[in-house]
Amino acid sequence: MRGSLERMDIKLELVIIPVSDVDRAKAFYTGIGFNADFDESPSEGIRFVQLTPPGSACSIALGQGITTATPGSVEGLQVVVASAEEARRHLLAAGLEIAEVTDLGWGKFVFFADPDGNKWAVQELPKH
Repeated sequence: MRGSLERMDIKLELVIIPVSDVDRAKAFYTGIGFNADFDESPSEGIRFVQLTPPGSACSIALGQGITTATPGSVEGLQVVVASAEEARRHLLAAGLEIAEVTDLGWGKFVFFADPDGNKWAVQELPKH
């Protein structure tokens, strides 16, 4: 596919995370350091909560009436940090039970899930 797509920016800025309890999920994500950017109910049956990891250009959204996906069905979300060990300590201090850091060769990883089971990877890129 060639043409105008080569010359335009295409930015991933929002990922929808399906959850069963909006308030519990919001408390979880703010508890691990995400910024609560927006929490509105523009109409009956709709609640939109936007949260952003510190330093990220991409946010997550959770809420009521914004997706039909099954809560906990998201896998493969990934964030990048300077230190996986530091991230693990931060997540442990926030009350998460997570395994030790794993070195997979293409980076060091720590994994966690939110209360619904949506799965995240935290990656420290390899030093070059």
